[in-house]
Amino acid sequence: MAKSGYDFYLKKCLLPVPPSQLTTKINNDNKTVTLIDQGEINILKKAGLTDIEFECMIPQVKYPFAVYKSGFRDAAYYLSYFESLKLKRKPFQFIVCRKHPGRFHSFDTNMKVSMEDYKITEDAKNGFDLTVKIQLKQWREYGTKEVDVTFGEEKPKVNETPRDTDNAPPPPQTYTVVKGDCLWKIAKMYYGDGSKYPVIYNANRDVIGGNPNLIYPGQVLTIPAI
Repeated sequence: MAKSGYDFYLKKCLLPVPPSQLTTKINNDNKTVTLIDQGEINILKKAGLTDIEFECMIPQVKYPFAVYKSGFRDAAYYLSYFESLKLKRKPFQFIVCRKHPGRFHSFDTNMKVSMEDYKITEDAKNGFDLTVKIQLKQWREYGTKEVDVTFGEEKPKVNETPRDTDNAPPPPQTYTVVKGDCLWKIAKMYYGDGSKYPVIYNANRDVIGGNPNLIYPGQVLTIPAI
C-alpha cells in the first residue's frame, strides 16, 4: 500500500525531508474606516499576497527516510540553492504534492513565489543536521500603463497596455506517473494531442533523464501550460 506524504519543491529542487508543518496565510487588503454617526465600516478590496512559512530538516548524512531525486546531496548543496533563489531576485514555482494511500490526491499547491527570508539553526542534539525556516511570498505578474495626451479639439486619448496578468498563461500543473503511462498518453490527456509530448519531456528532463520513453510510477511531472 502506498504511504501518505508530501513532496515539497522549490523550483526544481525536492526537499529531502518534507516539513512536518506548513503555514499558508491568505491575506487581504480590506480597510476599516470610521464614519461620522455610522461607526466602523469595512471597505472590501482585492485579496493580498499569500504568505507561506515552513521549517525543514536538511541532513548532512544520507538517511533511509530522506528522498534524493538525483542522488544524495549534503547540506551545503541545499544552502547554496536557497541562497541562489534569494540573490537572483526572480520568482520561482513552489509546489506541494499531497499523496495519500491508493494514489488519492486531496489537492496540490502550485504557486509562483519569491524567497523572502530563511533562517538556519544548528542544534547540538541534531548532530550536524540543520534546520532551515523558510518564508515565501506569492508573486503576481504586473505591468505598466502608457498614456498619450493630445491637446486641441480632440478629447485626450488614453492607450492602456494590458497588464501581464491579463494574458499570463495559467500556472503549470503536476502529474504523478502511474503504471501504464507514457508521455504520449499524458500529453493527450492534458493537451488533447499526444504529439505534444516533447513539451512535457523538455520541462522534466531532470526527472526523466535522457530517454523520454522511460518514465516510472511515482515520478512527479510538471505539466506546462501551452
